[in-house]
Amino acid sequence: MANDANLQRAMVVVAHPDDAEWGCSGTVALWCRDGVEVVYVICTDGGKGTDDPDMTSERLAKIRREEQMAACEVLGVKEVVFLDHEDSMLQPTLELRRDIAREIRRFKPDAVITPYPGRSLSIPGYIGHPDHAAAGEATLAAVFPAARDRLTFPELLDEGLEPHKVKELFIMADIGENADKWIDVTRNIVTAIEALKQHRSQVDDEEAEKMMRSWREAMGKPKNVRYAEAYKHFRLDEWET
Repeated sequence: MANDANLQRAMVVVAHPDDAEWGCSGTVALWCRDGVEVVYVICTDGGKGTDDPDMTSERLAKIRREEQMAACEVLGVKEVVFLDHEDSMLQPTLELRRDIAREIRRFKPDAVITPYPGRSLSIPGYIGHPDHAAAGEATLAAVFPAARDRLTFPELLDEGLEPHKVKELFIMADIGENADKWIDVTRNIVTAIEALKQHRSQVDDEEAEKMMRSWREAMGKPKNVRYAEAYKHFRLDEWET
């Protein structure tokens, strides 16, 4: 459950500002603390997530970008890339796959974290967001084979971006469903909660505290740790050895 000492660079690819804080901020806090360079790739502008009748998508997208930057400052994330696809309209298109492959080739992460590429049906009262599934599917396709293969998206070569092979893939597992790797985030839970609290347009402080502790406790139970984050984990370099 400890960090791999060989991990130097990591990337988190999600659909919306706040998705990473909900899904993997304890892991990100741990990695950043251990000196791993972490980059976020946010696929949409987040411009639809509001019940405020006076809010516009343009204003909300700006607010959520600022909130994401504040959360990353709390965690120690090195850089954030906003792809600015339209919120709630995300699809796993070739364009999105190329956009993500571009960032993988640019930053050359050893590991990538991304959402499950399908509907999440494990949380009572929540049926998943189609943007999450789209981001997960496009990321998996970008990791393998688009970022790896020289002749896929040759325009990336024209941009000076050589192919890159990601070594590890972490797919977020809601409440441990389909998980085979757990990361103990007990020492980092306060930092993770503080990062989530930066998304003030989406969650209040009390809800952030309550939900984060509850979800991480549930994921920690299978491994008898207080707080954990759970993933479906792949070593993509194993088949080559």
